[in-house]
Amino acid sequence: MQVISGIYKGKNLKSPQSDKTHPMGSREKLALFNMLLPYLENATVLDAFAGTGALGIEALSRGALDVTFIEKDHKVAKVLRENIASLNTSNTTIVEKSVDSFTTDKNFGLIIADPPYDNFKPEQIEYLAKFLKPAGILALSHPGDTPEFAELKLLKSRSYAGATISIYQK
Repeated sequence: MQVISGIYKGKNLKSPQSDKTHPMGSREKLALFNMLLPYLENATVLDAFAGTGALGIEALSRGALDVTFIEKDHKVAKVLRENIASLNTSNTTIVEKSVDSFTTDKNFGLIIADPPYDNFKPEQIEYLAKFLKPAGILALSHPGDTPEFAELKLLKSRSYAGATISIYQK
């Protein structure tokens, strides 16, 4: 798994020897970041369900100001810490807890959520939306039909193989 563009382009990222993560395919990741390009420069980003941190690291590589990563699995979070350490940056925060128990007084301009498809819970995405700044963007990779959320307006949705990427605005 590699960073595909920006200042960390070509950087190899470690991946846990576990089925607890599902790395986004490079075609889907490229499509996601092409859709997010207008929102990345100097963005404060939340990478929910972070796994190895590949999506948050890609955001940093492409101009995000800082990234907060949420990963609940301790072994996966250890790999995430190693990936962050290899970047030699201080613009990151790692929160080791579940998305439902995450709290902060910070608001984010961009939230990237790539939850486990086998246990997709729209209510977790609703919960995350409260951490968006007004007019903030939430990018969601999900299975099946595009969900609707009370506080979010769907801007675009594209399907790639077994996944759909939907971009919402608060």
